[in-house]
Amino acid sequence: MNTAAAFPARPIKLHRFFLSGHSHRVELFLSLLKLPYELVDVDLAANAHKQPAFLAMNAFGQVPVIQDGEITLADSNAILVYLASKYDAGQWLPRDPVAAAAVQRWLSVAAGPVAFGPATARLATLFKAPVNAEEAIARANDLFAVMEAELKTSAFLAGNTPTIADIANYTYIAHAPEGNVSLDPYPQIRSWLQRIEALPGFVPMVKSEVGLAA
Repeated sequence: MNTAAAFPARPIKLHRFFLSGHSHRVELFLSLLKLPYELVDVDLAANAHKQPAFLAMNAFGQVPVIQDGEITLADSNAILVYLASKYDAGQWLPRDPVAAAAVQRWLSVAAGPVAFGPATARLATLFKAPVNAEEAIARANDLFAVMEAELKTSAFLAGNTPTIADIANYTYIAHAPEGNVSLDPYPQIRSWLQRIEALPGFVPMVKSEVGLAA
């Protein structure tokens, strides 16, 4: 039985930065769910995310943030859980305990190895952040070796149908070459990325010509 809520009466506002993979994962999921949404660009260069109006929405001063009617939520993975719980009937976030745990495992990967691997490597090339790029690249390749093996047995990260596990991990992995992390040694990962990109409603994040993507 479909227990998902009706679509929102007003477009969901997504406060984002267009080069943020965390922001993109939310935009991508909104589009895949075919939910009406409005993009609100946050000027990070002007420190808009550290001003009182933004801090009232997210005290950590980070994008993304969504406003869904009276509900304001921050943190990209938390937002994915909210959207799947409210607007989907169970495909994207399974109700079965074992399947739900499999999704949570990969949400933790997105917040850990992905964030400190390919996402951090990309910070060095795209934003000239003072990070250890070599260590980040090494962490990315360690992660990709595990993913490559696991994707030999399933089409998506948490099984044979897409879930928010895939959405949470997609963007920074797809853009890993921007951080000098090659995807050439990982055919299973490349095929997985293509399967996500073939989903109805897929929207890409803008590509940056830096690193191996230059």
